[in-house]
Amino acid sequence: MTFPLRRLRLHQIIARLAGTHRYRLTDFGLRTAWFFTRTYNRLLRPGLGRILPEFSKLSCPLRRAFDKLDRNVTTWAPQAQLSPA
Repeated sequence: MTFPLRRLRLHQIIARLAGTHRYRLTDFGLRTAWFFTRTYNRLLRPGLGRILPEFSKLSCPLRRAFDKLDRNVTTWAPQAQLSPA
């Protein structure tokens, strides 16, 4: 468990309270957590819901762009001798 705490401390997400084995969230850590939470809630979750075929049958611009990207990667992978996932 010390390795993740060390990494968070080195990235200035948390700070150790002097003389204890406790940590506190820094201002930077709080802003970082808010940023990632908002990014997930506002961009990733709705966006993934629109592009995944089993969850959405709507034809929105994001879905069409993702389908086009998927088709291009699928045709490009054999040419580059990659196996499509």
